[in-house]
Amino acid sequence: MNIVDYKLRQIPKLPGVYIMRDGIGNIIYIGKAINLKDRIMSYFNANINSKATAIIAVMQRVDYILCISEREALIIERQLINKIKPFFNSMWKDDKSYLYVKFLINEDFPRLIFTRKKIKDGALYFGPYPKFFYVKKFMRWIVRLFKIRSCEMDISEKSLSKKKNKSCLYYHTEMCYAPCLGKITSKDYKEKIKNVKLFLSGRLKKLENEWKNRMFSLSKNLCYEEAKEIRDRLYALQNISEKVMITEITQDELDQFVRKTESISELKNVLGLKYMPTIIEGFDNSNMQGTNAVASMVRFQNGIADKKNYRKFKIKTVIGIDDYSSMREVVFRRYCYLTKKNKEMPNLILVDGGKGQIDAAMNALKKLKVQIPVISLAKKDEKIFVANRREPVVLSRHSLALRLLQSIRDESHRFAILYHRKLREKIEN
Repeated sequence: MNIVDYKLRQIPKLPGVYIMRDGIGNIIYIGKAINLKDRIMSYFNANINSKATAIIAVMQRVDYILCISEREALIIERQLINKIKPFFNSMWKDDKSYLYVKFLINEDFPRLIFTRKKIKDGALYFGPYPKFFYVKKFMRWIVRLFKIRSCEMDISEKSLSKKKNKSCLYYHTEMCYAPCLGKITSKDYKEKIKNVKLFLSGRLKKLENEWKNRMFSLSKNLCYEEAKEIRDRLYALQNISEKVMITEITQDELDQFVRKTESISELKNVLGLKYMPTIIEGFDNSNMQGTNAVASMVRFQNGIADKKNYRKFKIKTVIGIDDYSSMREVVFRRYCYLTKKNKEMPNLILVDGGKGQIDAAMNALKKLKVQIPVISLAKKDEKIFVANRREPVVLSRHSLALRLLQSIRDESHRFAILYHRKLREKIEN
């Protein structure tokens, strides 16, 4: 097996963005994938007449960024392409940008249209939306619900005073108030469609709950077609609410994304892990002067702090200073909870301390019949101790994997100290 084949096999089967570079490091192509390994390897197995062959001919290096989902990969890919404008992306540009819903509120008889460009013209824009199928379907439903006109006619009260249409199919099928026939004034029309903006803003929790109850009721009564229609409305409503956040990514941020991914890959290799440690949870204890013993847990996903999933623990079963027992307690509580709730487990656990803390954590996992690799990072020599391994792993101080572990350890320590101080202040006050 040559070095290229070996490196390709090391690519994870996870969602992400891949970045192809030429011999001097210039980015020549950016793509996204729900499975990075399969997508990148497909370039090397492509038909000789395909686009991939042109890329492979000049490509000398592939970087990749791990993402939480295909959706995140899609957003990051679009941001990077818009900023960097790689040669092959530009050459094969299909001009597929995200779509907006445009509400022409300045017209006498406002209407809804779709557009790929957002300009300052007084109209209201909603989006952009990456999954346009459901949004388009939802728009059709809104048109029927509010009877908002869907035609492209240039209609104003002034023009209607001179000439009106003779017939309107939408009016006869009760899908429009037919301003083109002079059946309604601009004032009355705007009053009847005033809640369209509310719908497009996605502030519809009450309506969403009503639809869910209605869908379950129809399904229970075997009215599957009607239930399916409401289900599609719910999907569309969720996509209306989920806009793509377009923000600029700097070169430093791009480099940081790549370094994070490289640190995770390196960590997998040096520790001999079965899976990429895309989710790492770090634990630390804090018991200043033997009082108010607490512990913290921080979670890093794809090398980035996932602060919404940090957790704090008050030690409940340990009296006095006993770091091993405290570690055993919090690890047991954490993964007992995840097991009961059937939530996603981490790929790696980092505990503060040495082999004693590792043994305590492993003991807790054994009771739960949970298998997760456990390691510790000693503060003195920055040695990595691994469960069931006699000798520690020693990495270069420039190692990206070591820096990742240091950041997790330091963050869990900071979080534990912060929690301990808050508790002390509360008691003292």
